[in-house]
Amino acid sequence: MSDSLSITLDRSSPVPLYHQVAQQLELAIRQGVLAPGDKIDNEIALANALGLSRPTMRQAIQTLVDKGMLVRKRGVGTQVVHGKIRRNVELTSLYDDLAAAGQQQRTEVLALQRESADEALAAHLRLTPGEEVWTLHRLRFVNDEPLALLRNHLPVALVDLADAELETSGLYEHLRRAGIHLRVAEQRIGAKSADEQERELLAAGDVPLLTMERTAFNDAGAVIEYGHHVYRSDLYAFEITLVDR
Repeated sequence: MSDSLSITLDRSSPVPLYHQVAQQLELAIRQGVLAPGDKIDNEIALANALGLSRPTMRQAIQTLVDKGMLVRKRGVGTQVVHGKIRRNVELTSLYDDLAAAGQQQRTEVLALQRESADEALAAHLRLTPGEEVWTLHRLRFVNDEPLALLRNHLPVALVDLADAELETSGLYEHLRRAGIHLRVAEQRIGAKSADEQERELLAAGDVPLLTMERTAFNDAGAVIEYGHHVYRSDLYAFEITLVDR
């Protein structure tokens, strides 16, 4: 295991010790302290180093095995694998979230064009059918693995995307630089089977895809963008915090 990894336990905390260990290991994986392929010390060595029982340590490791972040291999031991990208459901872009998490990402712009909005798209953007919109189609990679297909539509009258550096920056970052600030969005999350193009571009095989449909508004309540995106469910998840009111 990485010499830079340090696990600190608070034995007076009501949080179970196995959960404290699992949380810190998960954070180390997300931050890249533990990289894909790194080996984790065996349960006995870890338990002895932390002053824990072997069953407690086994439970901590199993928590991350169940999340798909660690894998046990006979004759090899326990290794780090690619963990899912977990995204809080907030008004942020995927680019912003991956950058904040320190993930290596790159983008391929598959298409950027101006077109006339049909009735369905005009309804989403609150335009008159026939008004010009930008249609932007991108493929986002993380750690050189295809993660998401992103399709966005924006009114041409509101923003110029012709010179936007969308392979090296995010769409929302470009909007912020243009003085456009998104304040609220309506969003729907679902799932679907990949079609032929999605399987090819995302290397998804038979993996189901998560879907996200979003309409974002500015301070004045005008629609700025409508997006419908798909994500590989083996690499990506949405996180939602629920509060009892």
